[in-house]
Amino acid sequence: MDALVSFVKALAEAGCTLLQYRNKSGDARQMLTQARALKESFGGSVRFIMNDRADLCLAAGFDGVHVGQDDLTPESVRKIIGPDRWLGVSTHNPEQLREADLTSADYLAIGPVFSTSSKEKPDPVVGLNGVRRSRELTRKPLVAIGGITRSSAASVIEAGADSVAVISDLLREPGKSAEDFFRLLR
Repeated sequence: MDALVSFVKALAEAGCTLLQYRNKSGDARQMLTQARALKESFGGSVRFIMNDRADLCLAAGFDGVHVGQDDLTPESVRKIIGPDRWLGVSTHNPEQLREADLTSADYLAIGPVFSTSSKEKPDPVVGLNGVRRSRELTRKPLVAIGGITRSSAASVIEAGADSVAVISDLLREPGKSAEDFFRLLR
């Protein structure tokens, strides 16, 4: 847990204010313990989004939840988390994005933009053209996901994403990577 708090601290000090807690292998008790510890450690200085689990979002006092195509529907999640928490939805093609755009989701994610190693069975890569097409299909904030690095982030924003989600490029040097991202994307 100390390593996780240190990781988040490095990101927060670099200016990151929104983080998604994503734990695909932990049990619910472990996830809730970690989520509560993160929330307690950082209070209001970081907004936390819970991946997949609306119940744990509420129990940990997180600011929102992000769901994928195989999770609860956005409307089911909205009923659980209410109108004041953020709701994000991952999409992987224009049809999914159109459907998600009609929901109460606050933001939509598109990807994977590039090849990624953070998922066992990733969806097909959408590329920068997929980001451009997605931007044409929604006015909601658009988050690009999948394989985004410091060297590709600016091109993803130029293609129409409002922000980028990053995993692997942050894990190597969290503070340095976060600082680089903020400098690149300002």
